[in-house]
Amino acid sequence: MSKEKILIADDEEYIRKIIKKTLSRENMIIFEANCGKKVLNIMAQKPFDLIILDIMIGDIDGLDIIKKIRTDGIHIPIILITGKKIKDYDKILGLGIGADDYITKPFNPAVLCAHVKAHLRRNKNLNSLKQQTKELIVEPFRLNLDTYKLYKNEKEISLSAKELMMIKFFMENPNQVFSKEQLYQNIWGDSFINDNSIMVYINHLRHKIETNPKKPKFIQTVWGIGYKFVGKSI
Repeated sequence: MSKEKILIADDEEYIRKIIKKTLSRENMIIFEANCGKKVLNIMAQKPFDLIILDIMIGDIDGLDIIKKIRTDGIHIPIILITGKKIKDYDKILGLGIGADDYITKPFNPAVLCAHVKAHLRRNKNLNSLKQQTKELIVEPFRLNLDTYKLYKNEKEISLSAKELMMIKFFMENPNQVFSKEQLYQNIWGDSFINDNSIMVYINHLRHKIETNPKKPKFIQTVWGIGYKFVGKSI
């Protein structure tokens, strides 16, 4: 029985009601947002399986919302709903920065529902495939969880056991900021913080995975907080 969580983001209440009524019949759990700020707040609190987003939601441009979602490493399907006057350029731009589909207003609720179900099915199959392959993929890196070998652009990188534990944790949580305390607790499994150990292993990893360790692209320092691993999860 389907229980997918769907976020409907549109500043027009009657549009949200139409979509909610249609998708609720398919046993989906519906959440609503009437502005961009609320979209980002809700998404920070709970995971969703798909987002239906009005590109002209009002306070925040829909394209900027997509950029923020994708930057945060969230790769669930996003269906944009647009007015008739949206130009092809805007559609191409939206797809280019991370939208998965477009529906133009006025729309047939049954057609929108079919699009939603197709994207949910495709995403479910992709997640199932990832579990079968037992790999973590955050471009351009691939970590085989059977052999514990790390590849960058399909070229193997030799790592120590502790370095592998660190890169695994980073790849499981791309684009998230972690303090030194959080890294030490999750990787070393100890509440005692050893700043020097963390800095040494961060430095080792940078020299192995970065093109220029002095200007790291992937393991970035967030000053005053800690570190984050930047990449696109697949």
